[in-house]
Amino acid sequence: MKIAILGTRGIPNYYGGFEQFAEFFSVYLVQKGHEVYCYNSHNHKFQEKNFHGVNIIHQHDPEYKYGTFGQFIYDYNCIIDSRKRDFDIILQLGYTSNSIWYFLLPKKPIIITNMDGIEWKRSKYSRPVQQFLRFAERLAAISSDYLVSDSLGIQTFLKKRYKKDSTYIAYGAHPFTNPNEAVLEQYHVEKEKFNMIMARFEPENNLQMVLDGVVKSNDSTPILVIGNHNTKYGEYLKNRYKNSKAIRFMGAIYNLEHLNNLRYFSKLYFHGHSVGGTNPSLLEAMASKALILAHNNDFNKGILKENGYYFANAEEVKKLLLTIKKNDNLQFIQNNFEAIVNEFNWEKINGAYLQLFEQCMARSKEGK
Repeated sequence: MKIAILGTRGIPNYYGGFEQFAEFFSVYLVQKGHEVYCYNSHNHKFQEKNFHGVNIIHQHDPEYKYGTFGQFIYDYNCIIDSRKRDFDIILQLGYTSNSIWYFLLPKKPIIITNMDGIEWKRSKYSRPVQQFLRFAERLAAISSDYLVSDSLGIQTFLKKRYKKDSTYIAYGAHPFTNPNEAVLEQYHVEKEKFNMIMARFEPENNLQMVLDGVVKSNDSTPILVIGNHNTKYGEYLKNRYKNSKAIRFMGAIYNLEHLNNLRYFSKLYFHGHSVGGTNPSLLEAMASKALILAHNNDFNKGILKENGYYFANAEEVKKLLLTIKKNDNLQFIQNNFEAIVNEFNWEKINGAYLQLFEQCMARSKEGK
């Protein structure tokens, strides 16, 4: 099959969850003998034309110049280019800025869209933007040939709202089995003497809730706050907690080995995400044998089940900080690790996507 992946900033991953998936899945497809193309932003750090057998197509991306509006132009450029490539399948990862161009997609390929989370619920967006995202979500849902949901909650939502079936395929993570305590020296922390939270600096990821709990607890244990803080919201949080010696803003870290070691050797790992489907960083924390304290919502509980602790406000964060010990919860940690091995592993996830592609191609041929 000749397959294209649209909707990300490109591979290898320097940004987020969809980019990570695109990197793993595209290489997997090549190893299975398929011809794969991935669209990259023109200013992506990787400027080669081939990544482990995956063909890279760079397209102009003016996001650096126009902000979010630039994403629409980038997606337009990718879709226009796809019209001349004779693909069998186009996999769209997300719908935020590409769905408005659905009518420009080439007619031959099968269009499969991973619908991501419920984007219009994100509090960072103004009401007009939220209304647009609801419109974009609807366009993607009704114009795609097949839909993928990465959580059962999203699958139920799509069925209820759009009367559309979708294939549930979770996100994945690699089990982390080679810890190296020496990595901690670079971050000036010691084994199980630091806490951690990792997220984009957006209100719905509840960084402020967690950090308010840290301040209320008067706990001197350092908490590493990992994510790009060079944003308006990031500046607000840095100013809010500038007098707290326990809170350390580390910036974005893309070295997966380092992240895995930090998660593995952390005392407590906070996961504040409250919107979306299966969040990649939650699975990676499970795969790294972190003890997870998660925001209390159906998405997180659907993954962790009873194998974690939950919080809904800063007071609950404070209480957890002062009472929970990692050594008392080794069974939670092991249960989560086994869930990664048995359910959320990349080999299984990649295989499920490929199986879906093969089924879609077979149906397409039967219909001709």
